[in-house]
Order: sequence, then C-alpha cells, then structure tokens
Amino acid sequence: MYPDDLRYSKDHEWVRVEGSRATIGITNFAADELGDIVFVELPEVGAQLAQFASFGVVESVKAVSDLYAPVSGEVAEVNEALREKPELMNADPFGEGWILRIELKAPDEVEQLMDAAAYHAQTAA
Repeated sequence: MYPDDLRYSKDHEWVRVEGSRATIGITNFAADELGDIVFVELPEVGAQLAQFASFGVVESVKAVSDLYAPVSGEVAEVNEALREKPELMNADPFGEGWILRIELKAPDEVEQLMDAAAYHAQTAA
C-alpha cells in the first residue's frame, strides 16, 4: 500500500531521497481523504523550505489543506503538470502526482520521518 523506499510525515506527505535531492508528494491516504483535487498552490523554484513548515495549499471538492515540507531544502523543481491537471495527485500520488523536488539542506532530517510500516500503523488507527 505504501512504498518501502519512501519516508512519511505525520501530515501525510512522502519523500523519496535520491542523492542530495528529494522528491515530495502526498500519500494516497491523503488524496483519498481530500477527495477530488481541483487546485494546487506550488512554491517558486528557489524557495527555501523548512522541515514541517507549510509550503503550499491543495484544494479539493471537500476541503482546503496546507502542504507541509517533510524535510528542509531549496526548491529545485515543481511538477508543472499539476497546474493543468491537479487530479494527478489523486490518480498517481506516488508517481506522476509528485509535487516538487528539493536540494536537501539537512539530509539527516529524513531519519525523523516514518517508514512505510509506521505510516501504515498511523493510518490504520
């Protein structure tokens, strides 16, 4: 249900670390809870993100919710496809629905996040 190569925040974001870069998105649990996503506010390339601080907003037919950075870093790339197709976050949250990529500021912050088993336990409660 949750890929083992990712780490997860209590706020339902995931992070995949590849070298000094990390890709960030929301989990399928979050996407299901939100319902049909209709808009995503993306940060600008070059923006500085602080771990657990809000970096954007996602709007769905049910709710508006803040997005939180699971790790700190500088935004290197945003998923431009989400501007036209925010529903990618519902359809493929761990693939084409990724939100942004950052250059990690403090790679050890990843250790503060949950692995797949711990995240599954949180969402099953």
